[in-house]
Amino acid sequence: MESSIWLWVGFNLFVLALLAFDLGVLHRKEREIKVGEALWLSLFYIALALLFGAGLFWLRGSQDGVDFLTGYFIEKSLSVDNIFVIVLIFTYFSVPAQYQHRVLFWGILGALFMRGVLIFAGVQLIHQFAWMALIFGGFLIVTGIKMLIVADQKPDLENNVVLKAVRGRFRLTETFQGKHFFVRQNGLLYATPLFLVLVMIEFTDLVFAVDSIPAIIAITTDPFIVYTSNVFAILGLRALYFALAGIVPRFIYLKYALSLVLVVIGFKMIANYFYGGKFVPTELALLITVVLIGGSILLSLIRTRGAPPAEPQALPTGWVPGSPAEKPVEKPADTE
Repeated sequence: MESSIWLWVGFNLFVLALLAFDLGVLHRKEREIKVGEALWLSLFYIALALLFGAGLFWLRGSQDGVDFLTGYFIEKSLSVDNIFVIVLIFTYFSVPAQYQHRVLFWGILGALFMRGVLIFAGVQLIHQFAWMALIFGGFLIVTGIKMLIVADQKPDLENNVVLKAVRGRFRLTETFQGKHFFVRQNGLLYATPLFLVLVMIEFTDLVFAVDSIPAIIAITTDPFIVYTSNVFAILGLRALYFALAGIVPRFIYLKYALSLVLVVIGFKMIANYFYGGKFVPTELALLITVVLIGGSILLSLIRTRGAPPAEPQALPTGWVPGSPAEKPVEKPADTE
C-alpha cells in the first residue's frame, strides 16, 4: 500500500521529537543510566511500537499490522546481537558509564540515516529485479551459518581493520577527554578514544543492517513498514542495552537462535520466490522466530542459574565486524 508523503514526514518529525526529548530533557547531563530507568524506557519504546502496530491494524488492515509486528519482532531480536558487540566494545575501551549514553545516542542517529538509505535501496532492488530475493535469501543463510560458526570465538579487537584505519589517519589522545569526541591540544585537533568507540559502533551497525534489512524485506517490501519497524527497533536499542548489559552474558544460547532466525528467513525468502509470495506465510515466520528466541533465552537462564558472574574479560565472544578471531595463546613446551 502506497503511503502519503505526509505520513512519512509526520513519522520522521515524531522520531526527531523523541530523540530531542531524550537528549534535551531525560539525559541532558552526562550520568550513568540505572537498570530500573532503562527498563522503564525500554518498555516505553516497546509500548510505542505496539501502539503503532495497532494503528496499522486499524487504518491499513490486518496484513500490514501483522507484517509490521513480525518485522519489528525480528529486528528487535536481531538488535540483541548489537548489544553483545556494544558490551564488548565498551569493555575493551573501558568507557566510563556516564559517557556510554552519549556514544549510543549519536550512534543511533547514524544508524537511522544508514538504515534509511539501505532500506530504500533494498526495496527498489526487489521491486525492479524480483530475482534479488534469491540473492538476499542466500545472503541471510550464509550469514546465519557464519554466525553459528563464530559464536564461541573471541574476536581480536586490537587487530580490527577499522580501528587500524582510524588510528592511522587521526591524532589520538592517550585518555578520554570527558564527553568530547575531538579536542584541541597545542593548536592541533585530536580524536579521543570516545571517537574510536563511536566509529566502531557505527561500523558494526552498518554491517548488521546489511543482514537485518533483507530479513525484514523477506516479510514485506512495503518501504513504510520496513522503515518504521527498523526505526522502532533502533530507537529502543539504547534503553535495551542499559537494561540487559549486565545479564546478556547469561544468554549463552541466544546467538545460536539469532543465527537460525536468519537461516529460516533466508529459506522463506527463497521459497516464496519459487512457489509464490505466501508459500511460507508471515505468521509462520513470526511463530518460528518467537519460539527460537524465547526458547533460547529460557534455556539460557535455566542453564546459567546460580552461575557466578563472568569476569569482564570473559564476556566477549562472537563476531565483531572487521575483527579476526583471537588466536589461542600457545603454551611453551615443557623442557626437562
